[in-house]
Amino acid sequence: QVQLVESGGGLVQAGGSLRLSCVSAGPTLSAYAMGWFRQAPGKGREIVAAINRSGGNTNYSDSVKGRITISIDKAKNTVYLQMSRLKPEDTAMYYCAGSSSIGNVYYTAPSLYPYWGQGTQVTVSS
Repeated sequence: QVQLVESGGGLVQAGGSLRLSCVSAGPTLSAYAMGWFRQAPGKGREIVAAINRSGGNTNYSDSVKGRITISIDKAKNTVYLQMSRLKPEDTAMYYCAGSSSIGNVYYTAPSLYPYWGQGTQVTVSS
């Protein structure tokens, strides 16, 4: 069973940067498609970025494209979300999610991810 633990959230000024980390305490992430989602108060959970099991295929929401990069470090069994030029509207709880997969697929729907971390809060002040 995959157990995911996020870290790296915090309070940052608009225009600043943060790097979120998601470590798997269980099986190697090389067998899983991974995603980062976020949920702001009163809103639904939305995809931020997704990556396939090899790390060679990625997808980004239009709202973060060009500012955020998802990557996998297989040696550290960790998925990262590097965020720059942060905006107040990026404020949300950020969640890491995993789903067993084959090939080059990634998933953008929350319902396709059975494994979730506890979340890490990102707050961007204006």
